[in-house]
Amino acid sequence: MRVGVFGATGAVGVELVRVLADRRFPVTELRLFASTRSAGKRMTTPFGEKTLEVLDPAGPPKLDLALLAVSGDWSKQHAKALAATGALVVDNSSAFRLEADVPLIVPEVNAAAAGGARLIANPNCTTAILVVALQPLHEAFGLKRVIVSTYQAASGAGAEGMEELETGLRELAAAGRPMSELRAKNEVFVHPLPLNLIPQIDSFQPNGYTREEMKVTWETRKIMGLPDLPISCTAVRVPTLRAHAEAVTIETERPVTPEAAREVLSRAPGVVVRDDPSRSIYPMPLTASGGYDVEVGRIRQNLVFGANGLDLFVCGDQLLKGAALNAVQIAEAAQVRLAA
Repeated sequence: MRVGVFGATGAVGVELVRVLADRRFPVTELRLFASTRSAGKRMTTPFGEKTLEVLDPAGPPKLDLALLAVSGDWSKQHAKALAATGALVVDNSSAFRLEADVPLIVPEVNAAAAGGARLIANPNCTTAILVVALQPLHEAFGLKRVIVSTYQAASGAGAEGMEELETGLRELAAAGRPMSELRAKNEVFVHPLPLNLIPQIDSFQPNGYTREEMKVTWETRKIMGLPDLPISCTAVRVPTLRAHAEAVTIETERPVTPEAAREVLSRAPGVVVRDDPSRSIYPMPLTASGGYDVEVGRIRQNLVFGANGLDLFVCGDQLLKGAALNAVQIAEAAQVRLAA
């Protein structure tokens, strides 16, 4: 397939190219697109040296697959035009996620919902990681309500966010003064992130939740086909480099035990159960970073909902399952469908 990666120099774009190679996606031609300031530069990839290009809207490239790791505004301008050329377009931005006629896909959950669509939306990173863990539990026990608190890494703000965290930590460590007297600079985040937690991701909405928190609600409902599922989310930025973690509480329609949940999750695609507290084994960004699977652990009976409730801890790589990996998996599923 002729593949184009748009936003190829960003954190997600770089991972898209790496995942294509790692999963041996059938790339016959790879073209990399970036901003005008990067045009003409060379980029080393597993597919050889490539020259970065800028999209010419008047002469769109002939592609079979377009993977977009760009802003929502860019996607709104160009995604549908790329799809009109016959390419399958997988968009990582939020531009089309809630459009009724655009499938929002996590292949382990709702691959069939893609149908024959040429434009497919990739969900919010937090949502993608969450639903991989929720879907098997819903199928086995039914979901009545979901409460989530997230611990989201700097990678959620892209390469710039990761750089700001690393730079800030280095400067604080080199200052030679008590940390309490110092304050890291912040341009990407609304407050300094090193040695801090920020309970705001994206803008606040009229209901008091942030847009990031509402994305988890809106997108989870769409992906799982549960339009009335009550979901409440508190999203927090934490000073880890990559991999998002989530504390999840669920109330189920049917009785559930931790043992039954572990059995169900151990068979679920895209999930690895890390749940042995006696040996201090549980999901962590340290172990989830760079991995394709969503880690699930700390599985226990919820003390509020009793026999119909569980608490669990989930962790997944935001740049992979939360973005690049999921996009390539969508393309893989589409390739199988087209071949059939």
